[in-house]
Amino acid sequence: MTRKRLLVGGGVAAVAVIAVAVFLVYWLVIRDDSPPAVDLQQAVSTVEEEATPDATPTPRATAAATEAATATAAATTAASQQGAQAASVDGTWTLADQGESFVGYRVEEELATIGYKEAVGRSPTIEATITIAGGQLTAVTVTADLRDLKSDDSRRDGAIRNQALESNAFPEATFELTEPLVVPDGLAAGDPISVEAQGTLTLHGVTREVTIPLEAELANGVMVIVGSLPIVFADYDIDQPRSPILVSIEDNGVMELQLFLVRAP
Repeated sequence: MTRKRLLVGGGVAAVAVIAVAVFLVYWLVIRDDSPPAVDLQQAVSTVEEEATPDATPTPRATAAATEAATATAAATTAASQQGAQAASVDGTWTLADQGESFVGYRVEEELATIGYKEAVGRSPTIEATITIAGGQLTAVTVTADLRDLKSDDSRRDGAIRNQALESNAFPEATFELTEPLVVPDGLAAGDPISVEAQGTLTLHGVTREVTIPLEAELANGVMVIVGSLPIVFADYDIDQPRSPILVSIEDNGVMELQLFLVRAP
């Protein structure tokens, strides 16, 4: 083999190695496939998609006329119901069957085998009740079972049951409203609103006063609420977890919630 061929072959091999290295850096370090942060419009879109019926063609004119008359009557009834609902959102609201309600965490960590990564865990095992009376939010209770927190790594999920959150010893996190707040009129009309809810958060057996920014919107009779709150772990006596692959972890994170609620009869 000539020297020229050796050089060409070596150059091709070097390019291939560099390409593989670049791919690995992207895949293991730069790429971030963590679930996105909670977003009101994204959550509302799932309710609207579920409520949109599939279009079915009608083969006969008589059938079309009958369906048109039925649709008109249904629209009139719906408009009447929406008008009545728009006057008030008073009542007790509890978790809906539809939608993905959860409470979870978001925290930056550095792993020996991967590098920096945003760890996200969520628990769908929650209870939530809110009460609106006279245009005011008068009561909120949200409780999550932290033993059911799931992330993209079962090792992490298992570790925090006995370290950090110690969810085996402190299984529940609870938020309770302590100060009533005015609900903007736009909520009943189907407009997105933003409020700040003052209350207490109990986490890891420690209770602190907090103010959680919340966004809400009413869509097809479902009240969608999202919110997030920065958490300093030391405030709740949460120690950093220990693991051979964990290089470091931030001393703070974000608690997230996403709720889909319906008015109780």
